[in-house]
Amino acid sequence: EVTLLESGGGSVQAGGSLRLSCIASGFTFADATMGWYRPGPGNVCDLVLNIGADGSIDSAYSHEGRFTISRDNAKNTVYLEMKNLKPEDSGVYYCAAPLFTTACGWGPGTQVTVSS
Repeated sequence: EVTLLESGGGSVQAGGSLRLSCIASGFTFADATMGWYRPGPGNVCDLVLNIGADGSIDSAYSHEGRFTISRDNAKNTVYLEMKNLKPEDSGVYYCAAPLFTTACGWGPGTQVTVSS
């Protein structure tokens, strides 16, 4: 059974920081691309950042350098470090393994709320 468990969200003021975590199980984590997603305008699932099994990160999703994705294969965990948060960053964040799961809903997600 493939499982994903997101955590680390919360309520912060603009300019604050959060570190999201996603613990995965049920597949060979070290061989899998992992990503963070959130529903955007029109409830379309938007990619936030992803990281390949080789550690590669798509620079097209830099978010002005405010967000960093990383992984710890020994812990089957992927992280999203978010700094200088803006109200527009608010939403439910989900992780996903594209070869094994759908995006924006496999796990429970974690809520990020940024107030101005």
